[in-house]
Amino acid sequence: MQTSERQLLESKLGKVGSVLRLTGWIGLCVQIAFGAISLLMVLSAILGRNFSQAATVAPGVPPRVADNLGLGLTPGIGVGIFWAVSGIVVLLCGIYFAFRQTRFAKRLRHADTMQHPTKSQVINILRLGVIVGLVGMLLTIIGGGVSLGVLFSKAIAQPQGVAIYDPTRIIRPIDVVVAVANISGIAAHFMGTVGSLSVFEWLHR
Repeated sequence: MQTSERQLLESKLGKVGSVLRLTGWIGLCVQIAFGAISLLMVLSAILGRNFSQAATVAPGVPPRVADNLGLGLTPGIGVGIFWAVSGIVVLLCGIYFAFRQTRFAKRLRHADTMQHPTKSQVINILRLGVIVGLVGMLLTIIGGGVSLGVLFSKAIAQPQGVAIYDPTRIIRPIDVVVAVANISGIAAHFMGTVGSLSVFEWLHR
């Protein structure tokens, strides 16, 4: 009887370990992929913004336009960059928790029962993954909203069929890049949250 119960327990632990390992590695890889895209977009936006600030202005350009060109400022775009960077920082925490999940899965498959994590430890790591994912989604949703708001305001401010001399009205690639960075961050946090919630629900069943 004891042998049968032990075999049943080992079978359950092995199944839990396999699920944790699979979802952990999938979540880890997906978050790293989307996080890398978001990071590249943010770096491109920051470098492009710095390049615009260092750009020289051609002679004969009106002073107000020259100031805008020299500064290369887009109202609100810096806020979008800030929230995108904040989302990436939180995503690093999510990646860490996904990696911890894979370590827990490895310990559950270990022959020595002393190496096995407790159920509360597994639940806590999943709960933290969900919380981090939700916080990250909130930050990047705010950043995405700000970036899309900038694009929308520029789009409706552009006169149709007339040359635009005010650079703050022009939709530049940097504006789109910041929006893409925030959307990639949302996708990364969403995938991590779904993975943790799925395992959490499966364990409770």
